[in-house]
Amino acid sequence: MSTEKPPLASGLARTRSEQLYETVAAAIKSPHGSMDANGVPATAPATTGGTGGTLSRKSSRRLMMGASPGRSGGGAGTHIRKSRSAQLKFELDEVSSGAALSRASSASLGLSFSFTGFAMPPDEISDSKPFSDDEMIPEDNEAGNKKPKFQAEPTLPIFLKFKEVTYKVVIKKLTSSAEKEILSGINGSVSPGEVLALMGPSGSGKTTLLSLLGGRISQSAIGGSITYNDKPYSKYLKSKIGFVTQDDVLFPHLTVKETLTYAARLRLPKTLTREQKEQRAIGVIQELGLERCQDTMIGGAFVRGVSGGERKRVSIGNEIIINPSLLLLDEPTSGLDSTTALRTIQMLHDIAEAGKTVITTIHQPSSRLFHRFDKLILLGRGNLLYFGKSSEALDYFSSIGCSPLIAMNPAEFLLDLANGNINDISVPSELEDRVQVGNSGRESQTGKPSPAVVHEYLVEAYETRVAEEEKKKLTDPVPLGEEEAKAKVLRLKRQWGASWWEQYCILFCRGLKERRHEYFSWLRVTQVLSTAVILGLLWWQSDIRTPRGLQDQAGLLFFIAVFWGFFPVFTAIFAFPQERAMLNKERAADMYRLSAYFLARTTSDLPLDFILPSLFLLVVYFMTGLRLSPYPFFLSMLTVFLCIIAAQGLGLAIGAILMDVKKATTLASVTVMTFMLAGGFFVKKVPVFISWIRYLSFNYHTYKLLLKVQYQDFAQSIDGMRIDNGFTEVVALVVMIFGYRLLAYLSLRQMKITT
Repeated sequence: MSTEKPPLASGLARTRSEQLYETVAAAIKSPHGSMDANGVPATAPATTGGTGGTLSRKSSRRLMMGASPGRSGGGAGTHIRKSRSAQLKFELDEVSSGAALSRASSASLGLSFSFTGFAMPPDEISDSKPFSDDEMIPEDNEAGNKKPKFQAEPTLPIFLKFKEVTYKVVIKKLTSSAEKEILSGINGSVSPGEVLALMGPSGSGKTTLLSLLGGRISQSAIGGSITYNDKPYSKYLKSKIGFVTQDDVLFPHLTVKETLTYAARLRLPKTLTREQKEQRAIGVIQELGLERCQDTMIGGAFVRGVSGGERKRVSIGNEIIINPSLLLLDEPTSGLDSTTALRTIQMLHDIAEAGKTVITTIHQPSSRLFHRFDKLILLGRGNLLYFGKSSEALDYFSSIGCSPLIAMNPAEFLLDLANGNINDISVPSELEDRVQVGNSGRESQTGKPSPAVVHEYLVEAYETRVAEEEKKKLTDPVPLGEEEAKAKVLRLKRQWGASWWEQYCILFCRGLKERRHEYFSWLRVTQVLSTAVILGLLWWQSDIRTPRGLQDQAGLLFFIAVFWGFFPVFTAIFAFPQERAMLNKERAADMYRLSAYFLARTTSDLPLDFILPSLFLLVVYFMTGLRLSPYPFFLSMLTVFLCIIAAQGLGLAIGAILMDVKKATTLASVTVMTFMLAGGFFVKKVPVFISWIRYLSFNYHTYKLLLKVQYQDFAQSIDGMRIDNGFTEVVALVVMIFGYRLLAYLSLRQMKITT
């Protein structure tokens, strides 16, 4: 077989496969290419293109691991498989077109199989691996092949320690209340550059512990101690802690770039300019491998957007954009495929290597994911079953008599133990003795110890064998050279990333971009315009010169007041309940002041709220034959706008008070119906003891104002209402606009921030 490599066409870039081909071919043709005692070629110079050098270690490993040591026989050519021999006979035109590059690579590797009895020198065996760390990570088409370089800017290193942490909640029932213990006596520590994994079955307290470590739960409810550089938690740490929730709380209609840019402008320090903040956002996009989807909408349940892995990386990017010292993540791999999950965990390692402290909960990792954690905490029913290096977890449980009887995923083995499931797991003799000595209730139907007995044994084993030693380590001082670095965590001054006005402007623009899609949905536009056309046809060119025509037109004006009182209320009640998760998340991170958010949220709707009513009035006004002059037309439009803003305020107040869409809808229905009945059209004479309701009704004031605008010069009174300048009604609507909104703001102020 000929080992001569055909010449490549000019201009074709040299590839690694060509270099491998030339290296092996040179070794075969070399007069010194004889084998040593182990069957290894004596010399294999990697001369490519006339330049000297040695074959890289990674390439040589691939050649060596690709060898077939079990083959034996005659010359080199006799042991090459026929299929690989055929691959060597490619044509020049195939190479020139680039069609056979991958085949050339496999052919060159196939040539290396010809060495009979190929063996590695003993001194290189320990140093050789079939794959490097990078090669073990599957290719992630979403993230790209580039290994991200995370921010290595100077930041405050945080050494986190927690000792004897306990947490209880009070469960209130109809007639009584009971106290439930969520966590009991949890100890552990994690340092910069390490990734700590919190593992355990569902309900074991992983998320609660993570929230406690991140300062998301009131410190007064916590037992034990949690220290950051040997100092207690302070509000200053909010700007140094990134917290990624289990659910990806993101605005679905914003793009990836917009999401990270708004986060950068709100959270990064004031000392940075807007251009620098936006550049940081672009840098995070590159670090996370999101360039391909940066202009794609995030998406949601009913909006098509980025994939699950990309959405999770955006959530992580929202937190690492502030260059946090401590990053906490709640089940970042849930719902992801194994490839994307592995890429995500590798990304956390890259973040930790940049000097950050990383803590993550994990539900059921694969074996490859499990071995990438530096430290592990195993929880079961709120108790600590293991804390230490993840690589030593199996050795510890073997030492107490619990080891898998069959080959299984280490994480699966640990979760089975935490659940008290000892199928396919060896039972220690001490545990069997307990079952035999104890009552029959301590033994399950299968004859094995019950889950409660297994749990009790694991807790006691950890307490007697490991706990005291780990507690002593927690008393060691933090290895920080400067005392000032420890004292930084005691600063109580809250640092905002932007001024109040900048926060308002950013949130206003963000709200406008997010909600423009729902405001101009075809369903809403069709609803408004079809209603307008139906009204125009029913009241086509109505004549007010007759009493009947005047009464008909008064009914039209009342319907306009009711429609534009009803419509905004049932739009606004969803505002705060739907954004509650986002508000909790961003307020917990101190992204902005509540007053800036509230004002931006309520005013960003106004430009959008004015477009559809304007189209509605343009259709209705001219089709129904209302007063055709500019003054009444614009006053009628202004009256409708006042009604919309007042009704919107009522909806915001109801939604903010109840924070439950179902309850808010029920209350709004009753309220709007009451206001409509008291609006002055159906009932002219209302009993005195209930007549005060009409003065709270924006329908009543809007109806009166529309009558006065349309018939100011036509009659002295209509439907028993005196026609005057309407100043009283305008004042009443303005009071409602501000009063309802003040009530909504105070309700939000009283809302507790939950995780």
